Amino acid sequence: MAKSVFLFPGQGAQYVGMGLDFARRYPAAKAVFQEADEILGYKLSQVIFQGDEKELKKTEITQPAVLTTSMAVLAVLQEEGLTPDAVAGLSLGEYSALVCAGVLSFRDALVLVQKRAQYMQEIVPFGEGGMAAILGLTADEVRVLCEKSLPFGHVEPANYNCPGQIVVAGHKRALEEVCRLAYEKKARAKMLSVSVPFHCRLLLPIKDKMVSLLENIPLKPPAFPFVANVNAAYLSEPEEIRASLVKQAYSPVLWEDSMNLLIKDGYDLFIEPGPGRTLTGFMKKISKDVQAIHVEDKPTLDRLLTLMEEVQT
Repeated sequence: MAKSVFLFPGQGAQYVGMGLDFARRYPAAKAVFQEADEILGYKLSQVIFQGDEKELKKTEITQPAVLTTSMAVLAVLQEEGLTPDAVAGLSLGEYSALVCAGVLSFRDALVLVQKRAQYMQEIVPFGEGGMAAILGLTADEVRVLCEKSLPFGHVEPANYNCPGQIVVAGHKRALEEVCRLAYEKKARAKMLSVSVPFHCRLLLPIKDKMVSLLENIPLKPPAFPFVANVNAAYLSEPEEIRASLVKQAYSPVLWEDSMNLLIKDGYDLFIEPGPGRTLTGFMKKISKDVQAIHVEDKPTLDRLLTLMEEVQT
């Protein structure tokens, strides 16, 4: 019997039209999008399904959009009788994982991520910060490039995604220098289409706002094991989780370590509910000994259900 983990994607996975196939086919998915529209007070679903790509990339829209789409996919999986044995989420996806595990309500998570996004954008003015993916270097090599680029502004590793892929965050000019140095080492580098330097100390000023935002939000113990980004460890106490969500905004995401912890503990089927297949791709680079599959529409759901039949027999 396979031990499954639901992995929830973060910002960057979004695209116009995500979740539309499920919303058309499954009332449970459609209801999630309708609930999001009601909670937020505007037609988020319209932006997701047929909006402008540039608008969808705005942080304060992207974050609730990705969360809502993941929850719509989750609603269909639950109708099919699929529940995970553990959960994790990358960055923003951690909020999806916590809703899945019953720690947060969907309503509270949606309001939280919208406010979180607004606070993040306010801290670093638009155009001054960002992120870049460095491909083909070790974590230590990337740290050295960041240190060499500090004369151009602050920059540091922000996401340890998988072997050979480290995302750095910081001031735009320093990011450009890291990319230049990476090219010199025959590595690949790509500036990401985000306007906020997530998961680095430039966002430290968000701490007090996140504390205030989270202090009155009710949290419950997770219904199944939850692995946190900030320390790649299981958290089960609500107050530990609350503290980790504050710290997560300005701390590196230890994704590869988180996945290795789950693999070590015998989890061998990793399912990515939500837009894209980013986390599925990471898992295939982290381990060849586990199965990873994404689900976001009817064809991918059918593949998942076929796979579940195979692993349960």
